[in-house]
Amino acid sequence: MTTSHPSNHFDIIVAGGGIVGLAAAYKINCRFPHLRVLVLEKEKEVAAHQTGHNSGVIHSGLYYKPGSYKAKNCVDGRRELVTFAKEHNIPHDICGKVVVATKESELPHLNKVFGNGLQNGVEGIRKINADEIRDIEPFCVGIEGIHVPCTGIIDYAEVARTYVRLIEAKFPGSKVLTEHEVIDFGHSDGQMHVKSNKGAFTSNHVVCCTGLQSDRIAKMEGVKPGMQIVGFRGDYYDLSEKGMSKVRHLIYPVPNPQFPFLGVHFTRMIQGGVECGPNAVFTFKREGYGKTDFDLRDTFEALTYKGTWKLFYKHWRFGLDEYRRAFSKRLFLNRLRHLIPSLEMDDLVPGRAGVRAMALDPEGDMIDDFKIVDHGNALHVLNAPSPAATASLAIGTAICEMATSQFKLS
Repeated sequence: MTTSHPSNHFDIIVAGGGIVGLAAAYKINCRFPHLRVLVLEKEKEVAAHQTGHNSGVIHSGLYYKPGSYKAKNCVDGRRELVTFAKEHNIPHDICGKVVVATKESELPHLNKVFGNGLQNGVEGIRKINADEIRDIEPFCVGIEGIHVPCTGIIDYAEVARTYVRLIEAKFPGSKVLTEHEVIDFGHSDGQMHVKSNKGAFTSNHVVCCTGLQSDRIAKMEGVKPGMQIVGFRGDYYDLSEKGMSKVRHLIYPVPNPQFPFLGVHFTRMIQGGVECGPNAVFTFKREGYGKTDFDLRDTFEALTYKGTWKLFYKHWRFGLDEYRRAFSKRLFLNRLRHLIPSLEMDDLVPGRAGVRAMALDPEGDMIDDFKIVDHGNALHVLNAPSPAATASLAIGTAICEMATSQFKLS
């Protein structure tokens, strides 16, 4: 990545060097190779937050409501991502996963998830019984499940770095600048003025893909987003050398339909090892990965937003349970034992954490699908939750199409 620039004018500036922003820049440049595209990323490296802190799963498209933006983009994006990974020698493994019901009450939702998968065109899925679960995952105990052979694992930070290399190698006028935080926007003479902490740039158009900061960047550019980002941290444990023998691939519970989280699960990692998690707890810092991290502005904004309190009121029992598990290895282990009863305390060692950008409306409802809005010479990706990493190339194509129409690109 370069840190110098011969000219401060670009055809399009993309704010945000996560996987969605980089995919958008790459897809726009692929369609319009003559355009000069600039990506501004505030951290020292791209993919520093949600992209680099997720579980690394290539999602199949099983869970999402048929017809939703998530469903279509996940299935299309997964297939495109796997082809892209093969083409550019990005380590990945289509290892498959099982979704496991451990009690009768979970079977109706398991059947609904299976039906969604069929409608979404997820290839190869099949219902499996208790014996078939054991054949695939010998230590996992369940009464019924779904085998999803097209699920895989990958290093999304490496995918993002590959987008950077391609942008800078294939399109001579385009570049990615790190350590450039967008701090203001201006408009004059039909142009956008984008001010960073290291200099000002002008552009015909702006695309904002800023993840955990998407609502703030939108307001800065003059948009009323109608939602607010509230951060939820997810803590992981790793399986010890002893524990790793108990997981072969990926093992997921049946998700609770009342919550947007998939529940604690077991994920083989592309770099080696197995992760267990995540939980989901309110965080007092949007980009805070430690259990006691705190930021006054983040906390004040979250706790003075009525949507946050309405969410807490609706789900206080769930939230309390998650908080207790965040500080108790024993409680975390008990949850994991629902899937693998033979797990023991010494099978778990503390792992890393990630933060999810939860987009909440004023009524405390989670905005579940992708949300992209246009505003004059700007597009704002306000919400790009999981499976955004899996779907990044498909989302990049969608943003390119919106930009082509909205900005009248040619």
